[in-house]
Amino acid sequence: MYIHIGEEILVRTKEIIAILDKDVHSSQYIQEFLQHNEKHTENLSKNPFKSIVVTKEKVYLSPLSSTTLKKRTQQLIVMDF
Repeated sequence: MYIHIGEEILVRTKEIIAILDKDVHSSQYIQEFLQHNEKHTENLSKNPFKSIVVTKEKVYLSPLSSTTLKKRTQQLIVMDF
């Protein structure tokens, strides 16, 4: 299954490692992680991003909130059954 994370980007749910709220961006560890993965980071938001989606290949800065993305993944899980 795939989840829409913003703009025209669909990500395979099996590829998602973490969905983080924007508030964790203030963490020193997250800032270091984003700097380390800068070449593999794609900002999908024209405004300040609302969540960070970490996949096996890329890091996405999403305009959608982590709550919205969580609901979408839960809907997909229910649909799988």
